[in-house]
Amino acid sequence: MDADSILQYIRHKMIVRPIFIGLTILGLDGCVSYVPQALPTRIDLPQSISAVKIEPAKLPFRRLETHLFNPADGLDIDEVAMLAVANNPQLRQARDGLGIARAQSFAAGLLPDPQLGITSDLPTNGTTSNTDAFNLNLNYDISALLLRSSRVGSATAAEQQINLGLLWQEWQVVSQARLLFIRLTTQQLLLSKLQDARNMFADRYQRSQQALAEGNVTRDFASGDLAGLQNIERQINDLERSLLQNRASLDNLLGVAPRTQLDLTGEPAFSAINEAAVRACLLQRLDQRPDLWALQAGYRSQEEKYRGAILEQFPALNIGITRARDTGGLYTMGFGLNLSLPIFNGNRGNIAIEQATRKQLYDEYQDRLNSAYSEIDTAFENLSLLQNQLLRTRRGEVEFGAVAQHAESAYRAGNLAAPDYVRLKTALLDKQTEAINLKEALMEQEIALETLLGPDLQEQNGSKK
Repeated sequence: MDADSILQYIRHKMIVRPIFIGLTILGLDGCVSYVPQALPTRIDLPQSISAVKIEPAKLPFRRLETHLFNPADGLDIDEVAMLAVANNPQLRQARDGLGIARAQSFAAGLLPDPQLGITSDLPTNGTTSNTDAFNLNLNYDISALLLRSSRVGSATAAEQQINLGLLWQEWQVVSQARLLFIRLTTQQLLLSKLQDARNMFADRYQRSQQALAEGNVTRDFASGDLAGLQNIERQINDLERSLLQNRASLDNLLGVAPRTQLDLTGEPAFSAINEAAVRACLLQRLDQRPDLWALQAGYRSQEEKYRGAILEQFPALNIGITRARDTGGLYTMGFGLNLSLPIFNGNRGNIAIEQATRKQLYDEYQDRLNSAYSEIDTAFENLSLLQNQLLRTRRGEVEFGAVAQHAESAYRAGNLAAPDYVRLKTALLDKQTEAINLKEALMEQEIALETLLGPDLQEQNGSKK
């Protein structure tokens, strides 16, 4: 390469390099810098309820956002639900998922960037009149711009689906928290009654063993007290295991450390649900369910994907302009157009996929709607059955209570044999246990129905029991 070629090369570099530097600065101006984030190395579960921040105004339901949260006087059923919504780990992850969906919706709305290409040719032989050649081309993908509306529509609907799915998940967490509250408080009540019965049987067993040692009763007589005591012990053992499991489930649901102090207090109050009124406006109530809304949003998102796939069957268009100089020093300005020919593919495969996916989502929504009707109908039937069973059981409990009271007076006066007295007390305990279990089942069924129809159901139907 002679001296003139070297000088031309240097001048060319002095021109092209600032162009590259300027384009690089322009491209990096809005870039986000990378900051590494290490994974946690320790547990961050709250050790006390006071460490959890509750903002009632941000809770999803009117009943919770207007309820006073004061753990100092114990946690009632609504305060447990408030704590669950605010601190549940699965809900925290679901909210992170909503952030991802929002970012995806933002990304879908961004316009495609133009593409800039630069090439340079340096002559290695020839005459002194030859110069360095270059080629600048600026291209833009028109097809991506035309498909933007379908991408934005699909991403926006997908974000709505995630948001509504989060609301439905909050419904489930509230219901689960209330269910666990009812189970724990009911089981604690039942445990106290079983412990009283165990004390009675333990006293009876001690007396019968003493009488057996003195030769006043037979071994068959004493073995009846032992069987009764062992039966109560078995029930207590089963109940204690269930209590421990439910308490661990509540700790996990609330996102607190195991064995965190939780003073559950108060008895749940439910409204008398007017079945006829609910059935009359069932369509309207179902139209408020977030899971159905979420499926509708997912279907809208798929409709946009299907529409975008149909648009993509048309030829892809890419246009651009070029500015060039050849080695002879001739400058040119040109126009470029790239057009795909949909001869073999035509995006028919993606269209078939999106169409089949839409059919699947259609059937899924129809099935969920059908299931909602069936679940509500079954819930009302179970509710009516449990109400009647509890009413009959409470009548039997009152009757047994009166008989047991007379039996206790007769027993203390020596007019009733001890085995007969124990049998009556055992029958009363069985009836009390049945009533407690039926009441628990009834409250759980009311919560299930409330979940199916909306968390504000009891504010709109009837009065307090």
